[in-house]
Order: sequence, then C-alpha cells, then structure tokens
Amino acid sequence: MIVAHLTTSAFVGGPERLILGLTASLPPSCRSVMALFVDRGRSQAFGQRLRELGLETITLAHDTPHLPGMVRELAGRLREWDADVLCCHGYKADIVGLLAARRAGVPVIAMSHGWTAETWKVRVYEALDRACLRRMDRVVCVSEGQAEKVRRAGVRPDRVTVIRNAVRAERFDHADPADRGVLERMFPRAPERIVGSAGRLSPEKGFGVLVEAAAIVARSDRGAGFVHFGDGPLRETIRRRIAELGLEDRFILAGHRDDLDRFLPHWDLSVLPSFTEGLPTVVLESYAAGVPVVATAVGGTPEAVADGVDGYLVPPGDPEALARRMLEALGVDHRRREMGRRGRERIRAEFAFDAQTRRFQGVCAGLVSQPREDVANDDLVPQRKPTR
Repeated sequence: MIVAHLTTSAFVGGPERLILGLTASLPPSCRSVMALFVDRGRSQAFGQRLRELGLETITLAHDTPHLPGMVRELAGRLREWDADVLCCHGYKADIVGLLAARRAGVPVIAMSHGWTAETWKVRVYEALDRACLRRMDRVVCVSEGQAEKVRRAGVRPDRVTVIRNAVRAERFDHADPADRGVLERMFPRAPERIVGSAGRLSPEKGFGVLVEAAAIVARSDRGAGFVHFGDGPLRETIRRRIAELGLEDRFILAGHRDDLDRFLPHWDLSVLPSFTEGLPTVVLESYAAGVPVVATAVGGTPEAVADGVDGYLVPPGDPEALARRMLEALGVDHRRREMGRRGRERIRAEFAFDAQTRRFQGVCAGLVSQPREDVANDDLVPQRKPTR
C-alpha cells in the first residue's frame, strides 16, 4: 500500500512529529511518500529532514494563488506514485488535496489537528477547511475534543475516526544532567525551580495569560523562574508586558530552538495556557520526560492530563487559577515528582505509536478496499482507480 502525505511546514512541530512517527512505525508493506508546498522556501528544512530519513519527498512547483496548477501537479504525482490513499495535514493541504485526489481517483483522508482562528485570513481558510472536511472520505482527529468540533462542522459521524497523537517516549530516556546548567544560565540568576512552556506566540496559545500568572507566582515563590521556547507575532507584545511586570530576570523568552528535547526533562513544571487545542504534543512530551503539567481544559487536553493525578487542569483565560495551580505544584517537591512519574507511565501505556499506527493503517486499508459508493458521495468523485 502506498500512502501519500501532503503538508507544509516551516519547522518540525507537533503535526510534523506525528507524520514522522507514523511513517517510521508503518510496516514494510506500507510505503510513505511526501509532497510539500514550497511556501516561499519555508518547507526546505522539513523536506531535508524527510529525505535524510529515506522518504521520497517532492516539493510542488506551483503554489498559492495558483490553485489549478497545484491540483494538476499533485494529481499527476499521485498517478506517478500509483498512490492508494492521500493523507492531508492542514487546511491548505485539505483544499488542494481533496481536489487533486478526486481528479486522480484516489481516496483522501484529512488529519484534523485543530483550528486556531488566529487571524481573519486564517478564519477564512478554516471555514473553507470545514467545507472540505464534509467531502473527505475520512477525517482522522487527534482527540475526541477535536472530533466533536468536526462533527459539529457537518462531517458525517461514520467518517470521523479518533487516533490520538503519540510520542516516542524513549527520546527522553538519556537526559544529560549538564543541560540543566545550560538552562539555568539562560537566567541572570539561576532559579531553584524552572517552569517551562513551548509553543507559537500567537493569540490562541494564551501565553499572555501565563505572563500574568507568572507575576502572581513570583510574588509568592522567589525561587521560581519561567522560560518559554517558541516565537510568533506576539513576541514583542509579550516582551513588553514582561518588562512592565518587572519579570525581565524571571521570565526568559528563549525563542525557537530545534533542541528543545535536551531541555524539557530539566523543567520542574510544564505549563500550557491555550484557549484552543487539538491534542497538544508538548503535553505528551512533557509527560514522556517525567515533567508534570498545568494546562487549560480545552480541546483534547483533558484526554491527556488527569487532573490532580499527573497534573492540573484550569479554565482558559484565568491567570489567578493558573497561578494557584502552579504554586500548588511547585510547593511540594516529592508530590510534583510523583505526578511526573505517573504521567510518564501513562504516556508509555496510552500514547505510544504502535497502537496509533495500527489504527491509521486500518483506516487506509479500509478505504482502499471499499467500493466507491461507500466513500464520499459528491460531484468531484471520478471512478476509483483499480485496486491492485
């Protein structure tokens, strides 16, 4: 079975790691091939990573706003590869991939990671995405929370499948103790306890709320320091607010780094203050590294965080509640370490790639074997290509 993936990426984040994990875990009987949008060269780094892993990867010559050219080119590639199924990641991939797959007579899956509503332009694209999802042969959602949103968008329930995000926990098995010192030296004065966060500095991620909560924590816990890994359009706004609150020495904006794995095991607490999520990979990675989590109860996050067991859940947009739970977690070392241990055990039991990959393979195989009339019934559907 040949599974083609269509995506775009400026860096290797949660969705990209899901793609890498899935392709690496599929059996030899399944071959993965990759198509990337050029996106002004921003996909080069991810494309290079895919090629280094031995995956056949092409970058489409056509790009926005040349939709017909992108569709023709991708459909041609699907025929050349003799692809059995196309898997689309993101709203741009969903739009182009649906049209190209119908032209090539290939069943198409959308991987629904979540919607951000970050800007008016993104909101327009996400509205188009919802329309596309209603015509997909299958929609794979990374959480039950996202699946509920997809069903509310009008996708038939029998076409929605939940395959939760997964992580390779063994990435964190051999943390270097020296990296704790590297992390501490990011601060003017080394903190006793480090609260870490990671993600794009954009409105839906809620990191402005974290800054407000950090100011509350700092008044009660003089040994706590905060470090954030990631960049985005709100960086300058957040930097100014950190300065206004007098947190320059206590809240470090470390920017985007490709080596987050080396630092994450040395956090004492991981915080995610999002307003919306699919199933956040940083939460799974934190637990895999043995770090407890305080996060907002949005999207699929409650499916990963067991409140009061391996972390805490708080309402979105509430800095007081966020600060209260951070102080509670930071206040008792042995309880915090026990929470991290429980999270680590749960990730290995419930969020490993083996089970997720088997489910994904089953979805693909089911589409390949199904009669044409049992999948999406719309005016874009040509005759299915013959089954090998």
